[in-house]
Amino acid sequence: MCWSAKADLVAGAGIAAVGVACVARARGARDLPLAALPLLLGAHQVLEAKVWHSAGGTGPATVAWTVIALPLLAVWVPAGVLCAAPRHARRRLMIPLTAGVLTAAALAYALAARPVTAEIRGHTVGYVVDLPHAQLLIAGYLLATVGSLLLSGDRGLRLLGILVGVGAVVCWALWRLEFVSTWCAFAAVCSVVLFFWVRGRGGPGGVSRGGPGNVRRLGAGRTWGSDTGS
Repeated sequence: MCWSAKADLVAGAGIAAVGVACVARARGARDLPLAALPLLLGAHQVLEAKVWHSAGGTGPATVAWTVIALPLLAVWVPAGVLCAAPRHARRRLMIPLTAGVLTAAALAYALAARPVTAEIRGHTVGYVVDLPHAQLLIAGYLLATVGSLLLSGDRGLRLLGILVGVGAVVCWALWRLEFVSTWCAFAAVCSVVLFFWVRGRGGPGGVSRGGPGNVRRLGAGRTWGSDTGS
């Protein structure tokens, strides 16, 4: 993230707290992967605070940060969107998920075969790794992450996709050499949107997103939410 280790630590702790709230309010197992995303991204920012304190380099914090940022998120985001998406959107979501799996495999191989180095560059951190076919991998990564959100068929997730997509353009324009770090930080902040998405889905004791029209009354005084396609 930009600015300092303290900024990463404070932002990471706050975003992780939002992630805990999201998981606590998640209405079912299908929503859990996306509900837990702010928790993962918050921990990711806290981990980068360790990279700052280590003055960059090639240590365990650098490797762990890069593994989360690159191969893990390339699979986690499209898989989470597929789990939570309505039925009519699931077939098209196989495209970003497939792109994510292939991209993650290539990124994981590159990280295993080549060293990754973090460099403190003023108020940003740059991560240097020799990636073959870098432009193709970046395209696959963005298709998996941003593309899955835009194709989700869910208004809240599309909003998140627009925000992180715009963030990708801005971060690439301003910090091309530090793109991975700055964009991950931007995505972490934007993931707060997921709290409102989870709340809108209807957590424990909440109202199902299907509304009154999708509630069936079975027996005396018992109500059950109908399957709304997710």
